[in-house]
Amino acid sequence: MNIPISSHAYGIGLITVIVGAAIGIGYYQLYYVPEYNAKPVIPEKILNPGQTTQITIVAGSVNQDQEQNFVPKKIEAQLGVDNLVIWTNRDTSAHYVTPDKAYKDAYSGDFGSEAIMPGKQYTFLFTQEAAIPYYCEVHPWMKGEIDIVHGALTS
Repeated sequence: MNIPISSHAYGIGLITVIVGAAIGIGYYQLYYVPEYNAKPVIPEKILNPGQTTQITIVAGSVNQDQEQNFVPKKIEAQLGVDNLVIWTNRDTSAHYVTPDKAYKDAYSGDFGSEAIMPGKQYTFLFTQEAAIPYYCEVHPWMKGEIDIVHGALTS
């Protein structure tokens, strides 16, 4: 007597598993991934503020005895007014803008610069309220703070 080792039921079951996996992968790629990576809707006046906040890395900042390095050291920016912040390196050495604690803006992403070479700038658009102390990675005595507050125009 011969007992069959396989039957058509195994083939139908295998096809069902393959179709189910394809539907799951399709859902993941078409719906979950785009929603996960989508940027939030931000009011136009926050995305394009009328003014900018300027912070200068002054000449001689590599000198640990110099008190002024990020000028101004602490500044407040208002959403929808001057929440586009520009750091300009006026020193002869490269510097960084690195947050004390990791900060990720909902729209602009991770805050923190690569090396800002002499004469170059680092620009970041803040779109949500935060208080962010920061420093220079290679010159840790260089410290500053930016406070992003609710602006009068965002009401």
